[in-house]
Amino acid sequence: MPVSKYYSITEMTREFGVSTRTLRFYEDEGLIHPERRGRTRLFRPTDRRLIQEILRGRRIGFTIAEIREIIQVYKEPPGELGQLKLLMKRVDEKRDELRQKRKDIDDTLTELDNIEEACLGRLAEIGVGT
Repeated sequence: MPVSKYYSITEMTREFGVSTRTLRFYEDEGLIHPERRGRTRLFRPTDRRLIQEILRGRRIGFTIAEIREIIQVYKEPPGELGQLKLLMKRVDEKRDELRQKRKDIDDTLTELDNIEEACLGRLAEIGVGT
């Protein structure tokens, strides 16, 4: 019979660079389900993979609710196919959001450049050097 590898909460926090509070939060949110032995949490390889995916989702801007939805779709029919389709949809939405933010930032930078140019022009008109 194969020996199951468990990871302690300390091992998980070191590996992923997160706090114990973060892992407990993910557990409270129902995203991971470590085994409990008394007060000790034991994380299985599946929990480890889920934490990797949760952190990846957070890095690219997914909310906890979006991550929960993606995880939940995998557990129910149509399973992985549904999860992949949902994930592709969420990636497209996130990409569109980021493109809009980039456009907004570019527009704001252009406006700031215009304001600065106008200020420099006006300063030159009134004879003040910069």
